[in-house]
Amino acid sequence: MPIRIKRIYDAPAKDDGRRVLVDRIWPRGVSKADAALDDWCKSVAPSTDLRQWFGHERARWSAFCEHYRDELDAAPPEPLDQLRAIASQGRLTLLYAAKDTECNHAIVLGEYLERDA
Repeated sequence: MPIRIKRIYDAPAKDDGRRVLVDRIWPRGVSKADAALDDWCKSVAPSTDLRQWFGHERARWSAFCEHYRDELDAAPPEPLDQLRAIASQGRLTLLYAAKDTECNHAIVLGEYLERDA
């Protein structure tokens, strides 16, 4: 399953395949034209409460991952199934806005989608 994780602030590439924003909030400073999105899937983003609790504090990363996976397990399956279907047909690039490229929800989501494929 070819899933790529990429910051929305990075330039679109020809090999990105289908580009899907997976943030609940539109990223600051990015116009919709510059984003070059194919879709915006807000429903798979962490809940507002979880996102605010995490606050990108590395000490909370493991707990955040666990809680986010629990949210994904409890979420309606359709959006997740749709992302898996896209990935099964070709490259899927999950876009996120966080500054941290190593500890962000898109990484957890990508692993979740691949694990349950």
